[in-house]
Amino acid sequence: MKEKLEQIERMAREEIETALAHNGNRSEIIENLRVKFLGKKGELTAVLRGMGSLSAEERPQIGQLANEVRSKVEQLIDKAKKDAEEFELNEKLRTEELDVTMPGKRRIAGKLHPLTQIANEMIDIFIGLGFQIADGPEVEYDYYNFEMLNIPKDHPARDTQDTFYINDNIVLRTQTSPVQVRVMEKTKPPIRVISPGRVYRSDAVDATHSPLFNQMEGLVVDKGITMADLKGTLELFAKRLYGENAKIRLRPHHFPFTEPSAEVDVCCFSCGGKGCRLCKGEGWIEILGAGMVHPKVLAGCGIDPEIYSGFAFGMGIERVVMRRFNINDLRLYYENDVRFLKQF
Repeated sequence: MKEKLEQIERMAREEIETALAHNGNRSEIIENLRVKFLGKKGELTAVLRGMGSLSAEERPQIGQLANEVRSKVEQLIDKAKKDAEEFELNEKLRTEELDVTMPGKRRIAGKLHPLTQIANEMIDIFIGLGFQIADGPEVEYDYYNFEMLNIPKDHPARDTQDTFYINDNIVLRTQTSPVQVRVMEKTKPPIRVISPGRVYRSDAVDATHSPLFNQMEGLVVDKGITMADLKGTLELFAKRLYGENAKIRLRPHHFPFTEPSAEVDVCCFSCGGKGCRLCKGEGWIEILGAGMVHPKVLAGCGIDPEIYSGFAFGMGIERVVMRRFNINDLRLYYENDVRFLKQF
């Protein structure tokens, strides 16, 4: 048994030396040797299990020798493991040298979607005019989406809205005007807000229609507000958005929640009003609807129409962007074609 222990020490030393000369994964080989000699089923453990057959005089001597052999093998393996790790680290550093003179890879940064770009620009214009941003739910009560805007349940205007109904009393909002109503209910005049957001209508998808699109509406309520204030605000907005030479005109129209009402056109920025393909030969392009807030709407929100008046306007952001960039199909906004988006 003494010879067997000495043989184990000798074998361990030789195999560890061989492992440290290996060009492969030395750490893995050393770990396998540790299991081979010191593990539960290792060479040294197998010898120690035979000590029961020794005499009482031999056991202390063999036991002491076995502990010495175990200690030596453990030391050899610990040192070999450190040497192997150092070797592998140096090899890794040697093979993974970094050439700092090589040019870096260009990272292409993302950009804002054209709808977001122009929406932010529009918001900045109105904030500069003293407006605040108001927000509201996209899943809205029929009461706010229609009735509080002077559109009762039997009103013919409901037939033209193509509304998504969740039930008889809840709809997907068809405009952001309900936000204006909620603001007027909770805020005393003076009021000056814009309400950008998504709206929904049951329209078939084509070049100029979508069941989901974006609107931005504005509301001003105070004492002495007139149609001149509305026209002046929209003129300034058009000049900021389309350039100092931009001109607008107001055409009489009808909206249930404003009286009087108007559709607002901007002079074609492509032909300057002479008539072209973009404006269909008219020289003008419609951009939004507007008007003075109907007295019934003010009264319904707890604002005395005898003291206060106001104006409101609303526009589709997709249409504004189409006219800004001369885009002829709004489906391009949502197809996420990188070739299209990279142009902006």
